[in-house]
Amino acid sequence: MYNSFITVVCVLEHTHELRLLPDYLQNTFAVVRQHFTDFEFIVVNNNPEASADDAIEQLPDDLKHNVYLLNLSRATNHNHAVLAGLDRSNGDYTVIFEFDFYQQPELILQLFEHSRNEGADIVYMRARQRQAGAHFRPFYSLFYFILRRYSALEVDEMAHNTRVISRRALNSLLRLRENLRYMKAIYSIVGYKTRYLETDEPLHGREQESFSERFRTSLIAITSFTTFLRSLLLWIFLFSLVFLIGVIGNALKVKFTGVDLFGSAGEPYPGWTFLVILIAIFFATTCLNLYIMSIYLSNIYNEIKQRPLYILESIKRF
Repeated sequence: MYNSFITVVCVLEHTHELRLLPDYLQNTFAVVRQHFTDFEFIVVNNNPEASADDAIEQLPDDLKHNVYLLNLSRATNHNHAVLAGLDRSNGDYTVIFEFDFYQQPELILQLFEHSRNEGADIVYMRARQRQAGAHFRPFYSLFYFILRRYSALEVDEMAHNTRVISRRALNSLLRLRENLRYMKAIYSIVGYKTRYLETDEPLHGREQESFSERFRTSLIAITSFTTFLRSLLLWIFLFSLVFLIGVIGNALKVKFTGVDLFGSAGEPYPGWTFLVILIAIFFATTCLNLYIMSIYLSNIYNEIKQRPLYILESIKRF
């Protein structure tokens, strides 16, 4: 038995999860009671229309006395609901344990032991495959390409939410009080030694989450954690310069030779060359102004978020 205090956090969002809650708690309770000296369960009810009280009341006393039920006043983003549980965690280690694994409670022990043996502060479950419809796959591929290309984040696209987090890593994570949260990116920002365990359980989106909700989550991640949009504006500006040079060259060539850059005959009208050049210059200037404004807005946005400039992993004396 390990002389450690472990907290198990789960989020209720769907009615079928409410039906599974008694089995979920009993299965995990059998493992943590046997291997840890202290433990607690934090159940976050993110579905105000459903009550979990009756499901918990029917449990044995030695189990339900270790359960803390957090009823949110209104349904919120899944990442925010997870944060509500993490805020109230008291354990030396905290395990975010999804309902997908409720029949494999031994994974809690495996995650903990892997963390201790590898000296890792975060250990997560990694799927071998993603279960998604054909219309979602290009969306996921594009999203993770942008994250890899336009940020310094090390985000594993096959990572489950299920993971164990040490106390010091959790304390650092809770310092990042982002209003727009994408937890996989925040785990990467926090750093610390991270490892994973592979599982055959496929990675899939939550059933009640629509495409529009997933799209909004992706926009949050892209705008909060990458420089993609600023880079996009830079490319638009560079394109506008090429366009400016091409339009001016074409207009001047038509004016003086009567033939455009493509070899087609053209008749220059009075004032036409000046008007085309003027429009092209204004287009390029507008794109330049947008790019400059995006740099300032990006800097202001980064300052407002007030992320810590660094996180100390440990201090040693010799």
